[in-house]
Amino acid sequence: ETVYDLYCGTGTISLFLAKKAGRVIGVETVSDAVKNAKRNAEINNLNNVCFLEGKAEEVMPELYKKEKLKADVVVVDPPRRGCDEVLLKTIINMQPEKVIYVSCDPATLARDIRILSDNGYLIESVRPYDQFVYTSHVESVVKLTRAGV
Repeated sequence: ETVYDLYCGTGTISLFLAKKAGRVIGVETVSDAVKNAKRNAEINNLNNVCFLEGKAEEVMPELYKKEKLKADVVVVDPPRRGCDEVLLKTIINMQPEKVIYVSCDPATLARDIRILSDNGYLIESVRPYDQFVYTSHVESVVKLTRAGV
């Protein structure tokens, strides 16, 4: 499988997935995080993962449009503002089998999942994680699959 890990930070999820996937491409805006992700891949002897610096909503449409790169699985872990509409449209057009959405904001998660659901994705599972005990914050992971797959 080819996996895109968008908003990948230092590559924690990317590196975990690289142990099972054929190819993983991580995208992150923070330069130091990308450097650390590359170093983490090196330390772990993972050659099937690469990290690109840039905004996911700019890098992904470019990769899809110009290089026709597709993904079987897309993982997104956006900031509180959620995914950019351009990125969601690119994911929908790319038609990966699965989308894994990690979120720290239930409101933007609901908004973005609605867009994906309206465009052929079904919610397979939802799991909240209370990583911030005694606060109102919750981390959520949602697995969506493309209808008909």
